[in-house]
Amino acid sequence: MVALDFTFSLFIMTRRFVSTLAVGAAAFLGACSKEAPVQRVVDPARVVSVTHVARVAFGGTTTASGLLVAREEAAVGVEQAGVRVLRVFVEEGARVKAGQPLAVLDDTLLRERLIQAQAQADNAKSEADRVEGLDGTGVMSDEDIGKRRSQARVAQAQLRELQAQVGQMTVRAPVSGTVIERTARPGSLSGGEPMFRVARDNLFELEAELPEASILRIAERQPVKVTLADGKELDGVVRLIGPRIDPQTKLGRVRVSLPADRVLRVGSFARATFMGRSVPVAVVPEKAVQFEASGPLVTVIGADSRARRIPVKTGERSGGLVELVEGPPVGTQVALAGGAFLLDGDQVKTEIAESSATLTGTPEK
Repeated sequence: MVALDFTFSLFIMTRRFVSTLAVGAAAFLGACSKEAPVQRVVDPARVVSVTHVARVAFGGTTTASGLLVAREEAAVGVEQAGVRVLRVFVEEGARVKAGQPLAVLDDTLLRERLIQAQAQADNAKSEADRVEGLDGTGVMSDEDIGKRRSQARVAQAQLRELQAQVGQMTVRAPVSGTVIERTARPGSLSGGEPMFRVARDNLFELEAELPEASILRIAERQPVKVTLADGKELDGVVRLIGPRIDPQTKLGRVRVSLPADRVLRVGSFARATFMGRSVPVAVVPEKAVQFEASGPLVTVIGADSRARRIPVKTGERSGGLVELVEGPPVGTQVALAGGAFLLDGDQVKTEIAESSATLTGTPEK
């Protein structure tokens, strides 16, 4: 860009210098000889290729990168801490069914407590059975009868609690899906961290980050082309648009649903191309836009065949075309690459560029 600005500035300075020399020479000759008429030096009209600002159905695309994540994770663990793991039945990446055993813990001590609790529950029940039908007979006080029945209920509750704990010694998958993390190892002790993480129903998504301006153009259920790290492409759909924009990075998060595929791995890198909705907009070929320090501009060729440089604001790009968010109206004639060497007011001869025929739609007058 710097080289182009320098070349253009040098070109303008050369033209002005040559023009100044020509005018000075003519004035000098006129002063020396009154008989010789002064002839004005006129730059020959330049021939430039032109096209027009057209309105076409322009489907811009937005790209973003992100990481693959599970749509929903199920954390699998046990309530009892400090219990030793005896066996582990699955590895990471395994497909499991809901209720399938994943690991077995050592329940030796727990079963000893269960035997004792069973004996206490049986004894308490027998004591409660003995006072059955004695209410109000005077053989035993109502207080003692209620106490025995209460002890039987407490013993049964303690027994059921231990039975539930014994059942938890077999760690089972709460949902069907893919094991994406396994921290359990034979001989290790259970703790506060989950022993397994399962991606429910084998569903994975791409969590992409987009700039604030781009995320406003994304809609739910919008089609997305997702390219994995190995180049494989998958067809995705926008499932969720995050309600929050990070105040520091000005980025928002978008979740893209992906079809079930065994190549998907949590944490893998992927790139998303959000397919924009076709909207009629004003466009010109990219070659018609010049860039200077003041910003982008185009060179308009008026009805008098003279050039005029106009600043523009560009938008999306696609297929060699660029959207004009702000600029000359549809139907305006603009110079292509040769416009970079024109000054305001330059006389030109125009020829329609072949590339302008590729613009779909009829220019508006």
